[in-house]
Amino acid sequence: MKNTIIHKSAELFLKYGFKSVTMDDIATELGMSKKTIYTYFETKTKLVSETALHIFYEIEKGINEICMEGFSPIQEIYEIKTNVMRQLYNEQTYPMYQLQKYYPKIFELIKAKQFEMLQNCVVTNIKNGIDQGFYRKDLDINFISRLYFNGILGIKNVELFPQEQFTSTYLIDSYLDYHLRAITTEKGLKTLIDIQQ
Repeated sequence: MKNTIIHKSAELFLKYGFKSVTMDDIATELGMSKKTIYTYFETKTKLVSETALHIFYEIEKGINEICMEGFSPIQEIYEIKTNVMRQLYNEQTYPMYQLQKYYPKIFELIKAKQFEMLQNCVVTNIKNGIDQGFYRKDLDINFISRLYFNGILGIKNVELFPQEQFTSTYLIDSYLDYHLRAITTEKGLKTLIDIQQ
């Protein structure tokens, strides 16, 4: 039952936002009483915490599976993007931004886990890209990987990038194009253009 509540909560939080969805909404969607939910989660904050961790681990699992597939480094980035956007329902409500605003402690925990996961993933991706001739040999891998993480977080800031002006798909596609064009060789750029067509 606990897993059922978490799965339904994840779906609702990602579609409508961590703040907007109430315990009543979740109970109604599940066809159970709010009291039943409270037997598993003492507060909404506890439910948000466990659901946010569940979402993170599902995304991490998907990324790890993609990294095992043996794609070219550039293709790997696009496969990860597609997978994450699908799992987050294209982030229509900018769930991480809402998490940061209304549940800052939970946000900081998830952000730390994201950084650790992405740091490992991106560092490996850059090393492979350099070894395979897709990325420039003169890159400062530690700097670029951190810059990448900062950019991914930055484009989710709705004050800088209002939803009325920028869709989440546009933002992530534009950011990946910007990032990859800055680090690719001629071979990498040709691969990037082929993927984007």
